[in-house]
Amino acid sequence: MQAERSTNNLSFEMTDFTTNYQPHADDQMLIANAEAALANAYAPYSAFHVAAALLLDNGVIVTGTNQENAAYPAGMCAERVALFTAASQYPGEPIRKMAVVARRDGAKDFSPATSCGSCRQVMLEFEHRQGKPFQVIMLERPGSWLQARSAASLLPFSFNKSNLSEP
Repeated sequence: MQAERSTNNLSFEMTDFTTNYQPHADDQMLIANAEAALANAYAPYSAFHVAAALLLDNGVIVTGTNQENAAYPAGMCAERVALFTAASQYPGEPIRKMAVVARRDGAKDFSPATSCGSCRQVMLEFEHRQGKPFQVIMLERPGSWLQARSAASLLPFSFNKSNLSEP
């Protein structure tokens, strides 16, 4: 007996902005806040400094930076630091946008960086908690910014409360 095969299509919407892209004013502000936060990253092992900035619905900007530890993986990514800080300092306040930037030690320009799988899962959990998506802005390659309409679009086949529940 041969197993039946089904075909599923996966699609997501993401905007790729090239060198000519001029970010909106709130995107520029968010990216600038993330860039300023890079100075607080602790990355002695990877020499890869990452910062995230969140724009909350109340207009507050919350930042986070990567914090490495010799006992890998005991450190924390910038995205999760920002998200957990927002949840503890502004409980229940929805997130509107997130910007993620990175820079290698000694570099002048940003380095491409997209969020890891663990951060994407946590971002998705925050979307579920607040009941609406938030935009995510990341540098894909020099001069090319990506803007995802939601964290969910960054993590197909994710874990969530409904698919982890007992039948």
